[in-house]
Amino acid sequence: MSEVVIRKREFDAVIFDLDGVITKTADVHEVAWAELFNGYLRQRADSGGDPFEPFTTADYGRYVDGKPRYNGVQSFLQSRDIDLPWGDPSDPADRETVCGLGNRKNVEFLRLVEQDGVEPYPSSVQFIADLHSAGIKTALFSSSRNAGAVLEAAGLGDLFSVRVDGKLAAELGLTGKPDPEYLLEATSRIGATPDRTAVVEDAISGVEAGRRGNFGLVIGVDRIDQAAELAQHGADVVVSDLAEARVEGVGE
Repeated sequence: MSEVVIRKREFDAVIFDLDGVITKTADVHEVAWAELFNGYLRQRADSGGDPFEPFTTADYGRYVDGKPRYNGVQSFLQSRDIDLPWGDPSDPADRETVCGLGNRKNVEFLRLVEQDGVEPYPSSVQFIADLHSAGIKTALFSSSRNAGAVLEAAGLGDLFSVRVDGKLAAELGLTGKPDPEYLLEATSRIGATPDRTAVVEDAISGVEAGRRGNFGLVIGVDRIDQAAELAQHGADVVVSDLAEARVEGVGE
């Protein structure tokens, strides 16, 4: 782990992922994914399919975290040699398609958010405030179609003036991470260039997107003990929390 210093002379902007970086919702997503996949895998096992092998934290980080929901479903199923039809985003949550399973996961995620609320990481919110004080632009990018609802639930609805989330990405036809299109769109919308923009991500697919987009700095936030994997896939530096990041000249 290393301290990160953002200097105005080097960076015009910093762009952030949401879940696991700004809000403590990566854990909520993981629980919702586990509920979905473990229920589905057990159902297959009970009907004479493969023996039940539970969905793990390693599976979450490798196949699901940071990806658009349906892509995450397909990626994990492929890892278990399960082939389902893609279906349609309008599929009900009980339909055995990629979209149906993805919609079932979303129902569980929203239930958990409503039940437990959303908590932000104070150090992340402070880091963003320091960036604003220094005149450094910020934007949010997120594969989640629920990004706006999550920010509102966390009391952070006004934190970002620019947000590229799953809903906007679908309208624009953007390709999800590890492709850098979400990140490049967010950067363009705040009038910055990738070479003078830093990316903050906790997902393997996200740091890989930062590397592919040739961003000036990719900061990996290690929440689930995957520092080595974050560095391997594109993080220039890895921190355990944004308390380890500071803005030059602010609060000194």
